Amino acid sequence: MIIGLIIIIMLVLILPFLSKIVEHNLEYFLFIMGLAAVLVAGVLSTGLVREIMSNHLLYLITGAVLIAGLLFKFLRKSVDRLITKLLRRMSLQILVVIVIVLLGLASSIITAIIASLLLVEILHCMPLSRKEKVRINILACFSIGLGAVLTPIGEPLSTIVTSRLGGDFWYLFRLLGIYILPGTMVFGLLSVFVLRGRRKPQQNGMALNVDEEKSLMLEEKYKEVFLRAFKVFVFVLALELLGAGFKPVIDTYIAGLNGRFLFWGNMISSILDNATLAAAEISPIMTQMQIRAILMGLLISGGMLIPGNIPNIISASKLRIKSKEWAIFGAPLGFAVMVVYFAILFVL
Repeated sequence: MIIGLIIIIMLVLILPFLSKIVEHNLEYFLFIMGLAAVLVAGVLSTGLVREIMSNHLLYLITGAVLIAGLLFKFLRKSVDRLITKLLRRMSLQILVVIVIVLLGLASSIITAIIASLLLVEILHCMPLSRKEKVRINILACFSIGLGAVLTPIGEPLSTIVTSRLGGDFWYLFRLLGIYILPGTMVFGLLSVFVLRGRRKPQQNGMALNVDEEKSLMLEEKYKEVFLRAFKVFVFVLALELLGAGFKPVIDTYIAGLNGRFLFWGNMISSILDNATLAAAEISPIMTQMQIRAILMGLLISGGMLIPGNIPNIISASKLRIKSKEWAIFGAPLGFAVMVVYFAILFVL
């Protein structure tokens, strides 16, 4: 059984990098791997299926993504007008700080997916150079990646962790809020240094390379909004199955590891989806310190490279940010933040 589960987890971690088909259909691939995991572990039963399908969080995050997606579709032009008006009334630097902090905090309610779509739309309206836009986007994705974990509807990672640990709606807020809230504010303030000494663009109130960007900002169809919500449903379902299948491995080999090792070990989240890793690691028998170490390691390192979390993937695709562009700024920033949080968690 253990060998079979190890083979499955290796396929989960490696195939998305080797196959474009798997990468573009990740939710369905993970669902198949989840079924394989519970079959190999011998835990597939009507009771397990009933338990997973009766989990209200599964429907809560799906509904949140759908409703927020529809609202975004209807209000998109209003967002553009609002940002244009705000740029006339306040400095760009202040507005960027506010956007990064608010999107980070709001992502726990409007979901990380919608927050990242809003981010791209807002950046489209701002008079920023290419380099500034990339760096502001990365800072905002770090903020969104942190903030979305505060409620179970923010992102699949928070949904699966809350479900696995039997927590209530505000469980993760109580567990991580003291670390997350200051973090979103710090990422907002760091944008001041990105924009320091900048030259004012010639175009008034509009982003650079507008014609190129408009071709990327095509309005979503209703089919795409509903399909995205369905994929989130399948994704969370897949994570539930993976978690149930990997439980013997987690309890035997991971639950006893020191929190310091778990924190640094989860830097692998920079190249792998952090929700999948959470499903493969989190166990109710772990201590709160171990859970904090895993989650903070996943959340911070998830912003270092594009594959690390959902906001990175969405915004990089929309803004055509290359992996090297992201890594040059995101990797050293993420590592520095990891060091700071390690000291906060384990030294101070």
